[in-house]
Amino acid sequence: MTHKKLLLVEDDKALAELLIWHFEREDYEVRRTGDGEEALMLADEDTPDVVILDWMIEGVSGLEVCRRLRRKEGTANVPIIMLTARGEESDRIRGLETGADDYVTKPFSPRELLARVSAVLRRVRPALTSEQLSYADIEMDVAAHRVRRAGQSVQLGPTEFRLLKKLLENPGRVYSRERLLDSVWSHDRDIDARTVDVHVRRLRKALNEGGRADVIRTVRSAGYALDAEG
Repeated sequence: MTHKKLLLVEDDKALAELLIWHFEREDYEVRRTGDGEEALMLADEDTPDVVILDWMIEGVSGLEVCRRLRRKEGTANVPIIMLTARGEESDRIRGLETGADDYVTKPFSPRELLARVSAVLRRVRPALTSEQLSYADIEMDVAAHRVRRAGQSVQLGPTEFRLLKKLLENPGRVYSRERLLDSVWSHDRDIDARTVDVHVRRLRKALNEGGRADVIRTVRSAGYALDAEG
């Protein structure tokens, strides 16, 4: 899966840390600054796939950062979502007319912001939200909830499907049991790390049916990774 690069421009440290935690859980690569000038510099150095931009920040205002990003060829089409405590209709219109693609008023739910970012990316960067995942001879159609290996259908339960999806998003990356619990089970209090091992065994059995090679690598004291060469 293609990583999504997020530039977060927010000078509220507590809010920024909360948003970074939520977005990194969804495998966004997040760079953060609370300064407008630095935001423009970071966008020039490595063009982000999406920008979350607070209106009231240090130095150059969020509104001016938005305006300058839209003027530059490299960032003219980068989606921008503005965050602000300004809830008046005139302020929302001003932000949108400056070039923002969406406008979120504080306070807001991080999950709502995630959904809005995903919606914007689906419109303007469809390749980043592809519903087709693959690795080696494994293919997953997320929308249709189907998995095939070497052209043959693989029957998975809902939990095994979510587990495989997480592994397919970053082949080769080692996920700890705790990270998988957080991503696949959302830290259900009734679930412990041993449950991960049980479902990995079930996933292995389904993927390896017919004597196929095992593509799930167990890393002692660390976790699991999808690795055809492991």
